[in-house]
Amino acid sequence: MAGMGNSLRAAALLAFVVLSILVSLLISSVQQFGGTVSYVSNATVAADEEEFASLRGALIHQLSERRKEIIPLLLPDYHVDGGDENGLPGDSPRSLHNVQTQDSTLDYSLWNEIAHGSRKARMDEMDCDSLVDMQAVEILGSGYTKLVVKVNLAGGQPVALKLVNEQGIDMGKCVEDFRDPRGCRELVSYKLKKEIVLLQRLQHPNVIKLKGHCAEGRGGEDGRVTVILEQGNPLQMIQLLQSPWEDRFRVCLDLVRLLHFLSDSPLGSVALLDFQPRQFVTVSGQLKLTDLDDASAAETSCRTHADCTLQFPHRNFTVLCSARGMCEGLNEKRNIYNAYRYFFTYLLPHQAPPGFTHLVDHIMNSTGELKADINQTLEAFEHILLLYKSGLHLDNLPPSIIGDYAVMRGMGTSGSAAFRCWPSYSQQGCVLSVHGAREAAFICNSHSQCSSFTLTGRKTWTGRVLASFSSGFSHLVPDGTSEVYVKKAKALEDATVAREDPNGRTQPRPSR
Repeated sequence: MAGMGNSLRAAALLAFVVLSILVSLLISSVQQFGGTVSYVSNATVAADEEEFASLRGALIHQLSERRKEIIPLLLPDYHVDGGDENGLPGDSPRSLHNVQTQDSTLDYSLWNEIAHGSRKARMDEMDCDSLVDMQAVEILGSGYTKLVVKVNLAGGQPVALKLVNEQGIDMGKCVEDFRDPRGCRELVSYKLKKEIVLLQRLQHPNVIKLKGHCAEGRGGEDGRVTVILEQGNPLQMIQLLQSPWEDRFRVCLDLVRLLHFLSDSPLGSVALLDFQPRQFVTVSGQLKLTDLDDASAAETSCRTHADCTLQFPHRNFTVLCSARGMCEGLNEKRNIYNAYRYFFTYLLPHQAPPGFTHLVDHIMNSTGELKADINQTLEAFEHILLLYKSGLHLDNLPPSIIGDYAVMRGMGTSGSAAFRCWPSYSQQGCVLSVHGAREAAFICNSHSQCSSFTLTGRKTWTGRVLASFSSGFSHLVPDGTSEVYVKKAKALEDATVAREDPNGRTQPRPSR
């Protein structure tokens, strides 16, 4: 991490120095070899030049193909049809970065900004200057293509940077195939450029926020592109499985809201081809998609219904081929089923509130069998959220249940004898979210060791109150945001003990 230095320019300089050293070693090796072999035939030189020209031509073709993936995304109100590349120009071998297109509506300024960093960032965007004097904190992840680094900017603001992974498989394979590190860096960086465009076109609360980007070097030709994103926490499924149902439901709800947006986005219906939990992060508890380079805005073309088959490890599904020769709805259904098998299956049914069991089962069946579209799925989730926030699912709890408790308002407890329950918001005790005192009393009655509970001033994302349950406490303390509820039998017992205390200590008298 120290090698990154304090700025992206320092990183670029370091990379240049390393490359220079490697080139020097290569030159030295060649010179030493030349001392032994004094003659190289003209035929050998000509063959090498011909091979290099062939490799260069192949690399130029790959660069052109990558660019063709991005061009349609720059067109306003452009919905991509499967595999149609008509009218998309190739790159000139003499100018790999020129955007040449017959479409006058192409956003040239956006392309130039992404490819060359030639346009000054807007007022709310970050650029290369924003990265001066940044402090690298940790590597958040690395893959075939990209390296993700957490940094603190000069003002202390944490952000995540995505860069080309110089040691990644994509870079290594490219250099092996084309023997052109600079050209390969440019080729690999196209995934970053595509992601910048997608993040600008697909802005949504459940998509990571693009804060800006930096394209350095001479006209951006060396491929040193950096994406600047808001900082998020990687999604930890193991941790989620141990979390309260409310938090697990939130992840699933956020995911469905995202898929609802992607089903009819500014780019049309978008499929997440690499649909894995690792593609997501959480920001202040909210789920956000952070990897979009494998998103596809192209619907599959077809001639027969058989061409519209979704294949999964244990299930296959087929949608209809439309009259215009497109597998309409295929992207949406792919997203729904992936959400079911990667998220819903693990997070939704376990420990769902009893009042929601039948509703959750319905969601599991309809998404697992692809019987519901994304509109119906979102409606089912929003219905559960409404019930959960309003407490309507608790209508079967008798109102008299709270009559078994004495309440001390404006008080908290100290020296509580905590017991553990699962899942709890605290590992040291039993802290759960409740709609109010009636639900908390029901929960307390279901635990034999519970004799009191405290409604705290803290709330969850749904507005429900956090309640702390205990088997007893040593004394009460003033707390304007809390209420303590004690089982009347326990309160009477404590009052008797207090009256018999030879030191004369007494507890405040409970009020009803």
